[in-house]
Amino acid sequence: MKLLILPILILISLPLTAQNTRQDFDIQQYIEKIFAFQDSDLSYDELYESLLLYYSNPININKATKEDLRALYILNDQQIDAIIEHIKKYGNLLSVYELQTIPALSLDDIRSLLPFIRVDEHLNKDNTPLWQRITTEPNNYLLLRVERTLETKKGFTEPNESSISRYAGSPYKLYSRFRVSHTNDFSLGFTAEKDAGETFSFNHKNHGFDFYSLHFQIQNEGRLKNLILGDYQMQFGQGLLLSAGFNVGKGSETINTVRRSNIGARPYTSVLETGFFRGATATYQINKHMETTVFYSRLQQDAVLRSDSARNAYEFISSVQNSGFHRTDSEINAKNQITEQTYGSQLLFKDAADNLQVGFTVIGNHYSTPLIKSDQLYNRYAFSGNDNYNIGISGQYNWNNLALFTEAAKSKSGGIGAVGGFIINLSKSLQSSIVLRHYEKDFHSFYGSAFSEAAGSNSNESGWYWGLKYSPNRKYQVTAYFDQFSFPWLKFGVSRPSDGYEYLVRFNYQPSRKALLYAQFRQESKATDITMLERPMVLTANGIKNNWIISADLDATDNITLKTRIQFSNYNLNNRYSEGLALIQDLNVKLNKFRISTRFALFDTDDYENRQYAYERDVLYSFAIPAYHGRGTRTYILLQYKINQHFDIWLKYAQTQYRHQDSISSGLEEIEGSTKTDIKCQLRVRF
Repeated sequence: MKLLILPILILISLPLTAQNTRQDFDIQQYIEKIFAFQDSDLSYDELYESLLLYYSNPININKATKEDLRALYILNDQQIDAIIEHIKKYGNLLSVYELQTIPALSLDDIRSLLPFIRVDEHLNKDNTPLWQRITTEPNNYLLLRVERTLETKKGFTEPNESSISRYAGSPYKLYSRFRVSHTNDFSLGFTAEKDAGETFSFNHKNHGFDFYSLHFQIQNEGRLKNLILGDYQMQFGQGLLLSAGFNVGKGSETINTVRRSNIGARPYTSVLETGFFRGATATYQINKHMETTVFYSRLQQDAVLRSDSARNAYEFISSVQNSGFHRTDSEINAKNQITEQTYGSQLLFKDAADNLQVGFTVIGNHYSTPLIKSDQLYNRYAFSGNDNYNIGISGQYNWNNLALFTEAAKSKSGGIGAVGGFIINLSKSLQSSIVLRHYEKDFHSFYGSAFSEAAGSNSNESGWYWGLKYSPNRKYQVTAYFDQFSFPWLKFGVSRPSDGYEYLVRFNYQPSRKALLYAQFRQESKATDITMLERPMVLTANGIKNNWIISADLDATDNITLKTRIQFSNYNLNNRYSEGLALIQDLNVKLNKFRISTRFALFDTDDYENRQYAYERDVLYSFAIPAYHGRGTRTYILLQYKINQHFDIWLKYAQTQYRHQDSISSGLEEIEGSTKTDIKCQLRVRF
């Protein structure tokens, strides 16, 4: 029967097929439209790379798990269940266009899904040795990248009497990465980087690049579901104890991104020099319902060693440095001064239909040198000492149109953290989500990043979130959320317990597949300290920030796209008003083997509180959301040229010109003048 239906599906899918060839697909444009990046306080790099991996090596949808499909942030649970039930009932899909026979999926859903899925197997894993699968895998690449700022920063000038500290290396940033991988099978790769100002040399202290990362991964070898040697990240439950960074947080997608997925262990390929594990992890399937993951990591971290003369020169650190920079004498001396060991396990139970998941997690941390925070009142409940441990439990349950999720944990100090919520389909066009969270002030989780207002911190916070998405038809969509939060104890820059709120409303209008218009409003209220010049006192008040965005995307032709965006904000703190504005025009052109992306942006902001974030296109596997601050213009041009099937090259030239400024930035990053120009060149080689 399927063989009779397939030709009909292909015929009715011709318009869909013609506009979704992988050769013409623009992955950066797609990701930008889906998530509408607008705030650099969130880290999208890992999510961006995860989606790029799925695009480079699409999921075999006939074998995809619920977690595989959730990780794309495209479909809701009811749509995912509908796909899996369809395959169980009718057998494997013969074509991706058979998805059109599933009532829960619209054409727009399918178009969004197509770049990340397939129905065939490239190699028969059962009959092909691992070494042969690696050497014949088409999904491989070598990246070589160089970039620099053309203007001279103070750190690269000759020292003088007032300042002798300078950068030790050249102004060039160098980057190299190799990876060969196949989804749900294997991955092998390395990453190397030297930041601007760091040295590139070979001697007893230096080994070329400043930072190296390596990994080797195999998956689905019998009951051994996953094995990673080298650098990796992990995400379990809602990310309260282990979060791999694949989190979007609050944004215009108000439903699918509030819940985390049990991604498990993933190779680490970023160049952030902290926040990952270095060692080994393995996941073993005990039976069809249970699997366990064990892990161990030994990672050297940057820190400044201090001593307490009252305790016989007792050594300690006040913080772990995570900048990753080793440019000056002080930064070089802080490199790899302490060793952090992390170890633990996770036991995961799944029912037969994968509607219920329950996980138990234990994790321990040990610093070779004790961590003692500065003697400030807001640090009273901060972690102190050499050792920490956490135990936690997480769960997910899907029932009809309702998806429940939760995680709770306790740390060595006795502090408790908990997060939970649900996503519900109230009708075919209306969805809602609610998330509750409570993280006590003495709850310490070093690698957690669950849903929160304070990015990267799951301590000293309580709150609730309510999200809505209404899609009456293909042309119109309204999304909104409200988030109420409080901080029971003091924070840095806030000298009393505080609270606040944030809400967002966005209206999308898509008259056709070639045009998208949206308007968005966001308001945030957060506390901050104000120094009163007329009195020797500090006042704490809530600042109110309003953001407006109006954007229009237009595919003028098959080869030309336009994007116009207006951003405006104002900030009110203790009746002191300030404003910010950015006008942005993008033009993107495809000419045979060339892709050209350009921007002209005009910005005018009164202060740093009104800085304007604007996602901009970059070379492949690089991500940029610069902040427009002050008054001036920013322009860039990005060229991509496909030399042949083995070689691609990118060139980016970006310049920011400030008005009424004699210098840019400060310290060793200071540039004399009002112009900053950045260039970047990247070569990709595929074997």
